[in-house]
Amino acid sequence: MSEDLYQTLGVSRNASKDEIRKAHRKLALKFHPDKNPGKDAQEKFKRVQEAYDVLSDDEKRAAYDRYGSDFEKIRGGGYPGAGAAGAGFDGLDLDQIFGRGGAGGGNGGGGGFNFEGGFGDFFEQILGGGGRGAGGRGPGAGSATRQRAPQKGANARHELELPLELVVRGGETEFYLNNEKLAVNIPPGVAEGAKMRLREQGSPSPNGGPRGDLILVIKTTPHKFFKRHGQNLELALPITITEAVLGAKVEVPTPTGSLSLNIPAGSSSGRKLRLKGQGIQSASGNAGDLIVQLQIKVPESVDDTSRELLESFGERNPMSPRDEIEF
Repeated sequence: MSEDLYQTLGVSRNASKDEIRKAHRKLALKFHPDKNPGKDAQEKFKRVQEAYDVLSDDEKRAAYDRYGSDFEKIRGGGYPGAGAAGAGFDGLDLDQIFGRGGAGGGNGGGGGFNFEGGFGDFFEQILGGGGRGAGGRGPGAGSATRQRAPQKGANARHELELPLELVVRGGETEFYLNNEKLAVNIPPGVAEGAKMRLREQGSPSPNGGPRGDLILVIKTTPHKFFKRHGQNLELALPITITEAVLGAKVEVPTPTGSLSLNIPAGSSSGRKLRLKGQGIQSASGNAGDLIVQLQIKVPESVDDTSRELLESFGERNPMSPRDEIEF
């Protein structure tokens, strides 16, 4: 069996086009006949060119991935069943097989090849899928209806909005898509914009194959009190004037339950306090923090006695909080 084309270029089977292009360029320079006059280097150069010719073309690459060694038989000459009609591929190079200007070069005449449906159907016809071309028969000359292999349906994409509580704690949720009820298990701490794949829940196949996949893109619905910043949570916590001035111990809700928070005396609005490890747990098991931002809540109205007390308080504790403000 001939060397695998991916091995020829030194790339993996899931290599990108850019990786294939870079590998070809490197090897082509290495084995170019101008630099390496020997026969061995010339053969390697030719093999590199042939590998790149196939793997750089999406349709040819798909056919090679599908037919593997049969593809190599065709490239080297001969194919299963060729002898039955006395027709082989000896003497043809890849340009002729792929229809890029071989002998005759026309659409089905004078030694050229014309296969309906593209390069993939070329292999369907050569390797026993029926149709024309094998043995030099004309269109429809006693050929059976060609059967195409079932194809997988296209992938579909859907933005899934989840409440913050579910994103943080994880759990199963259900949703409807195209009048179909689906369920998915959300891992704790799933990232904003993360993608989840539901196998065979995408678009139907065009010819009886499996459905494509459904790609879910996670989006978090805004919470009334909490905000997410990466793995941290932020809470705007209302406190009273008395708690701000004198200090206090208050209860704060967290994803794992309520915790006590000490508010230092003399705290102003905007001051931030941190509860370590009370944020969102990551996939690695590490949790972010809960950032508590204090907001002093004042009464909308006060009685006369309270007013007198506040005025007295202001006189006894003079402040100039706006002196440093400049434009």
